[in-house]
Amino acid sequence: MNVKIDTKERFTVITPELESLSANMTAELKDMLLPYIQKDIPHVILNLELVKEIDEESGETLADIQQQFYESDCSFVICGLQEKVENLLDEKEILELMNVTPTESEAWDILQMEEVERELMSGDDEPEE
Repeated sequence: MNVKIDTKERFTVITPELESLSANMTAELKDMLLPYIQKDIPHVILNLELVKEIDEESGETLADIQQQFYESDCSFVICGLQEKVENLLDEKEILELMNVTPTESEAWDILQMEEVERELMSGDDEPEE
């Protein structure tokens, strides 16, 4: 699968360079994304601006990927959904499970807020006297 990978200081942007995202391609994408959880910079923005079609199984896989990132205290934000893709995900009630923003810039804002939230939450682990 052709993807553009843009590594930033605090996150990585991955943009699949294809118009249709099928279940097989999403499985390949999952194999590519999940290892980021173990990296020094584990936060990922998945930019789907070029994807014009997606099937329900692919949407469910993307929601599952996001869940695995969050269970590992890592951020995973999807941005740039085309209207047709967004409508399908909404219709199948998958969109509400995802962290989606219209633009890459807004996705970066979400990552920053989640990072602050994780820092605040980790400070709450100390017992009060």
